[in-house]
Amino acid sequence: MTPLSTGDPEYIGGYTLLGRLGAGGMGVVYLGVSASGRQVAVELVHGSYAEEEEFRTRFRQEIAAARRVSGAFTAPVVDADPDADRPWMATLYVPGLNLAEVVKKDGPLSQRELRALGLGLTEALRDIHRAGLVHRDLKPANVLMTEDGPRVIDFGISRAADNQSLTVTGRVIGTPPFMSPEQLASPRDVTSASDVFSLGSLMVFAAVGTGPFDADSPYMTGYQVMHEAPDLEGCPRRSCSSSSAASTRIRPHGPN
Repeated sequence: MTPLSTGDPEYIGGYTLLGRLGAGGMGVVYLGVSASGRQVAVELVHGSYAEEEEFRTRFRQEIAAARRVSGAFTAPVVDADPDADRPWMATLYVPGLNLAEVVKKDGPLSQRELRALGLGLTEALRDIHRAGLVHRDLKPANVLMTEDGPRVIDFGISRAADNQSLTVTGRVIGTPPFMSPEQLASPRDVTSASDVFSLGSLMVFAAVGTGPFDADSPYMTGYQVMHEAPDLEGCPRRSCSSSSAASTRIRPHGPN
């Protein structure tokens, strides 16, 4: 967590903000605390999107869907206001390092840890997809590692941001090393299958320390995802066999 910056609000929806947890293309995530002391992660949408009625409509729909996600491996939505001057959503705060931080600090996961991670993420995606959501940005930074299993975060704003305005301005929803080919080729038409591809790439990262598509620039990475086979060098066969299947599941002009 970093301190609040100049211009950051001190309160959102009755929650006192303690600092920044992160920021992305859609908004800023703050650590907040309620009057009762409950800690939450508050996602505040950027002001430019707040002016788009289509965005607000989709955001309302995604909040409703996200409220139905109540699995053990996701962070539940506890509060939201899509009609505020700047829409926001609060999820239960889950302390701990994310997968990217864990791998950077301790190196690739062990076989036992990989099994627990894979099972937990599979269950999390099942719950997210059953609620009618597509995560679209499943990556190491969006997986919190806790003592009782992984927690998938940020599965609301990313899907809600998929509208014509975003397509016209050229913004890409997702992170190239963990995106699916169809996400790059036709971002408005992705399904839950895209998250399965991302899961395969994420598991390779957890097992090796680098993803299966890892070029020097996002443009080259995107080309690799679209046209090249995943690099599984150094990946334990047992851990990466299913990951390889997920990461080669589809190509833009091949069979599904």
